[in-house]
Amino acid sequence: MEERVKAGIWASMALRLGSAAGRPGMVLRKGDPDSGGILCVLHGREGLMVLSQVRDAEGRQAWMRGTGTGPVDQDTADSYVARQVKRDPDLWVLEFEAPDLLPPFEARIV
Repeated sequence: MEERVKAGIWASMALRLGSAAGRPGMVLRKGDPDSGGILCVLHGREGLMVLSQVRDAEGRQAWMRGTGTGPVDQDTADSYVARQVKRDPDLWVLEFEAPDLLPPFEARIV
């Protein structure tokens, strides 16, 4: 099982990587700085996608396409985020410009 980085530190790292890659981001919602989960809203050319941080069977960090495999509209993405935050008030929500709907950080998508 890999070590877990505190959510606040991970969010800061992801925003810096996004900025360095020309994919600016921002924090839409701050969650628990130590153990909160992360949602990433990606703004693409054809719509949005929300990635949800998960753990695979071996406990490694991975990402799930919470809103499905293709782009969705703003209302669909907002509804998904609202449902997730209602279930887990410790969630962080980050937003990135991602024309190709790929995150600006290394991500294994399951």
